[in-house]
Amino acid sequence: MDKKTTSRDGTSLAYEVVGQGPTVILVSGAMSTGGTLAPLAQRLAGRCTAVVYDRRGRGGSGDTAPYAVEREVEDLAALLDAVGGEASLFGVSSGGALVLEAVASGLPVRQAAVYEAPFADFLRGGAEQNAAYTANLREALGEGRRGDAVALFLRLTGLAEEMIERARQSPMWAGMEAVAPSLAYDNAVMGDGLLPRERLAAVCVPLLSVAGGASPAWMREAALAVAETVPRGTYLELAGQTHMVEPGVLGPVLADFLTG
Repeated sequence: MDKKTTSRDGTSLAYEVVGQGPTVILVSGAMSTGGTLAPLAQRLAGRCTAVVYDRRGRGGSGDTAPYAVEREVEDLAALLDAVGGEASLFGVSSGGALVLEAVASGLPVRQAAVYEAPFADFLRGGAEQNAAYTANLREALGEGRRGDAVALFLRLTGLAEEMIERARQSPMWAGMEAVAPSLAYDNAVMGDGLLPRERLAAVCVPLLSVAGGASPAWMREAALAVAETVPRGTYLELAGQTHMVEPGVLGPVLADFLTG
């Protein structure tokens, strides 16, 4: 990340800008940095000015205790100011939930888009699963067991135990442990894990909620519910895509929405 700005509480935020056209700030999800969304930014660059950034506690950005979701909304406000005061927002997974909260908080954005914000209303036992994950994550991080925290998250995503053990032995594990404390931040963004219907009623800008056609049914249902709950929502399903959406498929769709 070649640029820096400072959030309201003094936290340094690292970001970079590519392309030209209407500006969009891309918000990553759990276990991700701004670099995770760099391929999508490149796909948008021909038609949009795409901004990627490291959320607090990750990559080149700083961190300031105590954490609160409001601080991440302030981070987005600082980025908006840094890129000229006018932009749209896009968020993937829990980053999508952060985008929804930022817009509901009154952040001045033109429009917003989210990809599979994982609200668990439509997953059987989703609320109970979220509560157990929250308690276990708090315990693991409180005891400094970063690797166990990462494993908890991977288990939550449905990764098989043998794959988790294989990941523990891989070179990427150290990097995952480095950002493990930020799992608590994404968990806070998700709240109780359920669709915040009253909050979404305050999202008054045009919003595109996207899901992958090959994603689990509950994720598609959650994405549809987001679109149906906000006042100006549109739902779109990308055939053959999963939660790990291909930038080459999402990019043109997102650019059409942002420039339309």
